[in-house]
Amino acid sequence: MKLPHDDDAVWRALANPLRRAILDVLRTGPRTTGELVETLETSRHVVMQHLGVLREADLVLVEPRGRKRVNHLNPVPIQQIHQRWVSHYEENWAAALVGLKLTVEGAEQEDEDVG
Repeated sequence: MKLPHDDDAVWRALANPLRRAILDVLRTGPRTTGELVETLETSRHVVMQHLGVLREADLVLVEPRGRKRVNHLNPVPIQQIHQRWVSHYEENWAAALVGLKLTVEGAEQEDEDVG
């Protein structure tokens, strides 16, 4: 059975710290491959390999400009993962934090009453 959105490629791409660093740089704006190499202080070959993985996961879009390639962050796959996985747990986290706050405030009130 094929799922409507196969996000395995996105998870694989995000699993590598250098690929996450590339995405962090691209989050501030588009960069050429050369600019990424310079910013990340690694070899062109390594950056190009990681960009290939990011393109396969649709996390990076490439705009050819003559001999240069400008890389753009595509946040849509990450937003889809957030909607599919993270957002479902946010309600539980919020409720747990409210419960913790009430517990702590209740304990502080009891300490004041005793003291």
